[in-house]
Amino acid sequence: MTATVPAPTDVVETDQMVQTIERLRSTVESGRTRSLDWREAQLDGIIRFTTDFTDELLEAMETDLGRPGLEGWIADIGSSINEAEYIKKKFRKWAAPRKAKLNVALQPASARIMPEPLGVALIIAPWNYPVNLVLEPMAAAFAAGNAIVLKPSEISPATAGVIAQNLPDYLDSDAFAVFEGGPEVSTALLAEKWDHIFFTGSTKVGQIVMEAAAKNLTPVTLELGGKSPVIVGDDADLDVTAQRIAWGKSFNAGQTCIAPDYVLVTEKNRDALIDKLSEAWTSFYGTEISASDDYGRVVSDRHHQRLVGMLDGQTVAFGGDHDGETRFLSPTIVVDPALDSTVMSEEIFGPILPIITVDNIDAAIRFVNDRPKPLALYVFANDDDVVDRVLSRTSSGGGCVNHVLLHFSPSELPFGGVGASGMGRYHGKSGFDAFSNLKGIVRKPFRGESKLVYPPYTDGKTKLLRKFL
Repeated sequence: MTATVPAPTDVVETDQMVQTIERLRSTVESGRTRSLDWREAQLDGIIRFTTDFTDELLEAMETDLGRPGLEGWIADIGSSINEAEYIKKKFRKWAAPRKAKLNVALQPASARIMPEPLGVALIIAPWNYPVNLVLEPMAAAFAAGNAIVLKPSEISPATAGVIAQNLPDYLDSDAFAVFEGGPEVSTALLAEKWDHIFFTGSTKVGQIVMEAAAKNLTPVTLELGGKSPVIVGDDADLDVTAQRIAWGKSFNAGQTCIAPDYVLVTEKNRDALIDKLSEAWTSFYGTEISASDDYGRVVSDRHHQRLVGMLDGQTVAFGGDHDGETRFLSPTIVVDPALDSTVMSEEIFGPILPIITVDNIDAAIRFVNDRPKPLALYVFANDDDVVDRVLSRTSSGGGCVNHVLLHFSPSELPFGGVGASGMGRYHGKSGFDAFSNLKGIVRKPFRGESKLVYPPYTDGKTKLLRKFL
């Protein structure tokens, strides 16, 4: 069965958009979304939709991305269900008032942190993980008691169509809406007033989102990208290192925001690492990678042309095969490219892996720190001192030691960027908090009134307040 690809949206129905947002805002203002049972019902809806439409979603992702079914299950289906189920188990505790301590000068009193819904949230999703990066932030937003407007990516239209046509049937239609279409729809949505904007995508578009949000002082979560480095220590197990890097770089044909973008390695290990990476990819996909059912495709002609253009003038040590008609690009190693070339000045977002020779670990650290802070950083080493030096002297949104990508999965690990790679965190409680106003409240009884803070400000009051405040 072939997934349905919806026709592109040519006209933005702004009146309908405004009316929809007003309807969702009325639902929030009615207090309906504050009900914990209502929130649980929405989480149940996400879980049931994902379960009921697993086959259709996998077929759609194959249509959009040429993605193998198991990759689609791991990265989009199973992970979305697991996150929604985790949040469902925990959110009632997160939504309860949280005790806070007060100093002695404010006694008698009590303090609470009261999570409350922000209101109506806009979620703008990307194309590379078109199910997971829709449903995981949605689960957090609903758990926090918000209404949601979703804008799926037009670059993965088959998947967006399955979501837009079916997900609303599982949710409260007065608290959820989907708008399909291209950049013109995103632009129209960003012109409206929101209580939170959650965007996943490129740094360039993230700047546009933040500029639009600033007009209404709207809080944002920006999950962006950047060039996530891999540092390989001299004592790393190169067989295991190569397998793990090769897997992370070719998963979804490298179209992952936290994919290894480039590798920093000393001359001692460079050639051996290249050989072992080549062996790993051959063991994964065979000698004819284009014939493998386990290897994905580049999402569009434009992205394919951009990636192939990055290979111009480069020293290719492995791969480099490509076919524009099928949007195939093999896993490709380029060695010591010029640092001002596009392959090193732009996020690659594809299966090209530059190998950069450095003198030592300190040089690798300087290399990373001379560039914008990445979304992820990976270090492979047996020496704990080397690992600690890299982690303590670099800044990144997150990362792994002796593996790649895995830090995205755990619900109890906050995920997000820093600097140019984004702001804000989600997953588990971090996502709940991101979509909540954590309102601080102090409650005083009428009895036990202290006169210390009231005028006249005597020397005695001054001494006591300076001591206890």
